[in-house]
Amino acid sequence: MTKNMGSMDKTIRIVIAAIVATLYFTGAVSGTLGIVLLVLAGVFVLTSLVSFCPLYAPLGINTCKRS
Repeated sequence: MTKNMGSMDKTIRIVIAAIVATLYFTGAVSGTLGIVLLVLAGVFVLTSLVSFCPLYAPLGINTCKRS
């Protein structure tokens, strides 16, 4: 896997995941929607940790800075 996520992209995903997790665990979002959002937040964290987004590859998106 070639990295295709820059640091700003990773930071935004982590922040969104933290907000979704906070909303879920405080009860502001619940039910099926809450679970779907929590899974999406988990995907955001996972893709941020590995610096690779599978959706970016077929679309040709690369937010990494080029050296």
